[in-house]
Amino acid sequence: MSQEGTFSLELERVQDFEFKASFDWTHLPPLTLDEPEPLGKRKGPNAARLLGAAVGNCLSASLLFCLQKARLEVKGLKTLVTGFLGRNEQGRWRVVRLDVKIILDMPKEELPRISRCLEIFEDYCVVTASVRKGIEVNVLVLDPEGNALLRQGVSQ
Repeated sequence: MSQEGTFSLELERVQDFEFKASFDWTHLPPLTLDEPEPLGKRKGPNAARLLGAAVGNCLSASLLFCLQKARLEVKGLKTLVTGFLGRNEQGRWRVVRLDVKIILDMPKEELPRISRCLEIFEDYCVVTASVRKGIEVNVLVLDPEGNALLRQGVSQ
């Protein structure tokens, strides 16, 4: 499988379940992530909330991009994401559903021209399409000397 692009980020534990995420876009400040109580202190979003934000942002950006390419005026766009957690067969918590509501503020006379964008925008959302299909995840756990403690599906 060829890779058209890559990105990277680093997570470093601050304390308890609080982590600092630093991105390969070095101009961005680090992002604090944390778990809700009783594990963490909610000093930042947790992974499930970041997943919801990623899906909502990607869908919003894809729709906006299409509308702008069609030279349609967008006065405002607001996206609401509701995530649902449930337990799988083994009793482990999983994100089982994400409901995304996009509220589009456009001049009424422009609305008849948005049908093509509504047909195709989801297909251009990298994150949503990946989540819907499933993503290969390779895991490598190392000790401080670089010795492998766990290698799961690592293709490198």
